[in-house]
Amino acid sequence: MSHLRHLSVFVDEPDPGHFHWVLHESTEDAVVWTEVESSVDSFPMWIDAFDAGNVALLRLVHDERIGPRAPGEDENAAPVG
Repeated sequence: MSHLRHLSVFVDEPDPGHFHWVLHESTEDAVVWTEVESSVDSFPMWIDAFDAGNVALLRLVHDERIGPRAPGEDENAAPVG
């Protein structure tokens, strides 16, 4: 069975007035997050970067009823061995 992914969207400002969205995902260690994706181009306003990051996050959702899922074991598959 697949499990719900722990994803976050945040906005980074590497240079004043240049905002980028970043998607992070938590690992098995809840204090460790890895970058999934980030914007190539910057946005002039924080809110525009945040909105675009949320659009990117929603692209990872294949079924809106269950949210973004990570592959897991198929409970209906035949046992190995």
